[in-house]
Amino acid sequence: MRETEARDALVPRPSADLSTDRHDPRDDWPDEARALADHLTATYGDRDPLPTIAGGWIARQKSRHTRRAYVRTFKGWEEYARSTGIHPLQAKLPLADAYAKHLAKTPTRNGRPPAETTQAQALAAAGSFYTYAARLQAVDSDPFAAVNRPYVDPDYSPTEGLTDAEMDRLIQTARDWAPRSYALVMLLYLTGARIDEILALNADQLGYDRGHRTLPLRQKGGKRRPAPVPPLALDALLSYLGGRTEKALFITESGRRWTQPEVWKHLRVLARRAGIPQAVSIKPHTLRHQFITDSLADPKTKLQDVQDAVSHADPRTTQRYNRRRGLLDNHPAYALAAKLGERLRHEDA
Repeated sequence: MRETEARDALVPRPSADLSTDRHDPRDDWPDEARALADHLTATYGDRDPLPTIAGGWIARQKSRHTRRAYVRTFKGWEEYARSTGIHPLQAKLPLADAYAKHLAKTPTRNGRPPAETTQAQALAAAGSFYTYAARLQAVDSDPFAAVNRPYVDPDYSPTEGLTDAEMDRLIQTARDWAPRSYALVMLLYLTGARIDEILALNADQLGYDRGHRTLPLRQKGGKRRPAPVPPLALDALLSYLGGRTEKALFITESGRRWTQPEVWKHLRVLARRAGIPQAVSIKPHTLRHQFITDSLADPKTKLQDVQDAVSHADPRTTQRYNRRRGLLDNHPAYALAAKLGERLRHEDA
């Protein structure tokens, strides 16, 4: 009797008894992946495979920083392909080559051509998409695989640095402007964090670890590391928060999370007010650049410690920030100009 009951229990229920609820796996995608898929669906329709493929590709990326960067660059490529009348999944090498040339001559927000690193990153992102699409057999191959990439010097950082006096003026201007501005500039400069790492934090994430006040930064690749908040930055942050432990760490007057475009714009306002020569091109990464170069300028600070602080996998990546400063400070043009000036003074006399 028991064997019969056990056997009957394994018999599937009639189809009429089965649940009709179906789970859409896209509901498990990160916000960036769903937003890109919806954006593409509005153009290509829900029967076209592109939205799902692109969304799935974005969903695979580990960090929010990478997902946002890939979404931004993919939209640029998709719009370019569509403007030529070619579906992105039908693109071939000639179109990819043309897009590379288009990137090189299209001015950015500051009116200048994009840096070689920016071009290389956009082409690499497109290649990543087609590698994923090829695995799904949606395309035969990656049209960007044979595209000539711009040369990126591994020992050079294109980010423009600041002098000590300029950095001091920027900090003083931020302090005089508003507690939020001061807290932002101090955190970026004294922790070396990326702006997306700072803006992703919530006010209740300010922690404590063996005498250190810390913030849990989520870095590239999805890694988390606790970053110590030095006293100067901590005082600025606590003054800004005023005891608040709810919502995002940095918020607008309406209470929503401060966005990267808003921070970029605000930082340039501060830089103009501070009289920074490159105010029109300053960006949050400038302060990360300054953290690295100023830290390496201290003979007591080890390269390994700075590399660990900014989570660089390769010490050469960290050192290239320092080399840029040395290339300018120690450039022979200054010595040559000094000799020429001395000769000209003698001639005038």
